[in-house]
Amino acid sequence: MARLGGISQVEGNANSLEMENLARFAVDEHNKKENTMLEFKKVVNVKQQVVSGIMYYITLEAKDGDKMKIYEAKVWEKLWMNFKELQEFKLIGDAPADCIATS
Repeated sequence: MARLGGISQVEGNANSLEMENLARFAVDEHNKKENTMLEFKKVVNVKQQVVSGIMYYITLEAKDGDKMKIYEAKVWEKLWMNFKELQEFKLIGDAPADCIATS
């Protein structure tokens, strides 16, 4: 369990449906705000921070045109209010060459 204010690794369920849905939400919101066409591929890593709700730091792979890239999304979620918001979405770099994207 995460401690208040500290950032901790989400163990074991980084590729759970819940984390995948949050990552897809982040890509969709980024696409709307920036008028881009990124295509979500997979969750690479997830960290969380307990705030007023939970702040998720999601490292993900997305396809930008014909190139796979790594992004970090910061998503704030308050389940009891049915609230989630993309706080930040930034490019980390190109995905490693050994990553194979499936359509």
